[in-house]
Amino acid sequence: MTDIVNAVPTAVQITRRENCFQGFYRLDRVHLKHELFAGGMGREISRELFVRHDAVCVLPYDPQRDEVVLIEQFRVGAMGKIDNPWMVELVAGLIDKDELPEEVAHREAQEEAGLKFKALWPITKYFPSPGGSDEYVHLYLGRCDSTGAGGLHGLEEEGEDIRVKVWAFEDALQAVRDGQIINAASIIALQWLALNRDEVRGLWS
Repeated sequence: MTDIVNAVPTAVQITRRENCFQGFYRLDRVHLKHELFAGGMGREISRELFVRHDAVCVLPYDPQRDEVVLIEQFRVGAMGKIDNPWMVELVAGLIDKDELPEEVAHREAQEEAGLKFKALWPITKYFPSPGGSDEYVHLYLGRCDSTGAGGLHGLEEEGEDIRVKVWAFEDALQAVRDGQIINAASIIALQWLALNRDEVRGLWS
């Protein structure tokens, strides 16, 4: 029993991989066997995998004013699930092949919110939905000056229609409690800042 509890499976054998759809994103069907906790290899299983670029999400924070800058835009995945599919979110973007996550953070801040980050604070990296997607998210806190932030932003050629608003940090945290902010990256970043705000303000002020 002790061996089973402490076992660390590592072996995966991919027997076949089919491409089911190829567009901006990709859908594959992967046939595989993986090692079992009890030892040995399990039977072959198949799983559909949503293949997409890794992402960068940044919570813009002004430590002097204790304000965060959040964006709002339409999200097709929320349509039909909630009454209003316009979601309050972080600045975010996908990583191209030759880009560093930090480069994406700075680029997207300018494109989506008209902001320039003075520094980036790595929060964490995580898989938002590893049961069916290989997306890996790099999450940051971005030091900014929130003075004058706001308005409409986004790249017209990419169909972006983004509204930018400045929030008092406590108001944004309350929006998480109230269920107004309901996407994972925003919830994680705001809760992290709630836990680490004194240290952040001490080092960034």
